[in-house]
Amino acid sequence: MKVKERLFTPGPVPLPPEVIKALGQQIIHHRTPEFTKAFMEVREKLKRLLKTERAPVMFASSGTGSMEAAVTNFFRRGDRVLVINAGKFGQRWRDLAKTFELKVVDYEIEWGKTYDRERILEIIGEFPDIKGILVQHSETSTTTLHDVNYLAEVCKKLDDCILVVDGITSIGVYEVYPEEIGIDVLVTGSQKALMLPPGLSILWFSEKAEERLEKSDIGKYYFSVLSEVKKQEKGQTAYTPAINLILALNESLNLILEEGLPQLARRHEVMAKATREALKEIGLKLLSESPANSATGAYAPAGIDADEFRKVLLKLGFRVAGGQDHLKGKIFRIAHMGYFDVMDIVQVIAGVEFALEKIGYTVEIGKGVRKAQEIVLEYI
Repeated sequence: MKVKERLFTPGPVPLPPEVIKALGQQIIHHRTPEFTKAFMEVREKLKRLLKTERAPVMFASSGTGSMEAAVTNFFRRGDRVLVINAGKFGQRWRDLAKTFELKVVDYEIEWGKTYDRERILEIIGEFPDIKGILVQHSETSTTTLHDVNYLAEVCKKLDDCILVVDGITSIGVYEVYPEEIGIDVLVTGSQKALMLPPGLSILWFSEKAEERLEKSDIGKYYFSVLSEVKKQEKGQTAYTPAINLILALNESLNLILEEGLPQLARRHEVMAKATREALKEIGLKLLSESPANSATGAYAPAGIDADEFRKVLLKLGFRVAGGQDHLKGKIFRIAHMGYFDVMDIVQVIAGVEFALEKIGYTVEIGKGVRKAQEIVLEYI
């Protein structure tokens, strides 16, 4: 019998049955009352997710589309921005900002580490004209969490600075309430903890950021926030929307809100802790010094190629992600965001133990599983 594949990659992630059912329905036309009704329901649920009265805008794009929109709609050419560049997606903020002619202060950080507060203050002292700080809340490439609360406080002390946050792998994992934190622009994507296929991105912005919309002189067409706001307030979109993804988002948001955001955050915390502690118990070294609850990265044992290990793990039915750029072949990443529960974690740790044994790294079978079970028992 063919081995059952279990998806543990940090996007796309597994889909709940309710979402699969919604995606499998016959498509409807978007210029109809039926679509408008569903679209307005989604807007209201997104407001509850973010604990705000300001509805975000949605684009038919990957999360990178909303990242681009964040740059082109809320800045002017020549604005100076500070980029927290601590991974593949920090590099994306840098590259987007440079593409649209912003002056970039590139705070490059070793992958697996987070920023230093004193260094942030030094940079602000050197460049007091910074108009924005761009950061990942959860840097997926390094499975690292960055403290956005502190950066929000820094922004508030500057004359005209906004905090722009990539929450693509933190929204739906943590309680991310932008108004309480002090985030000005927040983006996310459908294929992570929102438990959908790729193709839908979401951008929320504060009153402070809204003041910049009319002032931006950077060219934009499809990713015009102003154009979308006018349409989406009426339950429509400026261009053809990702119809079935929006209908499916209605279902996934039901699941998230029914679980309750504090409970959702607690579930992800336990899954992450169980994964990290189990891997350490086996004898593996974690990648991040500031680990996120969305995914866990770990180094392969000395002398073992991480990608070869992943191939063995896949033969056992577990698909995990590898490393990017200079970490390729050195690390593997296990996702635990969205449609996962604690028993999924016990299962994947068992798979890791089997795969390590088969590839030639001696482990005490069951040791990591036992550690994961001990942590899970505190939760269930």
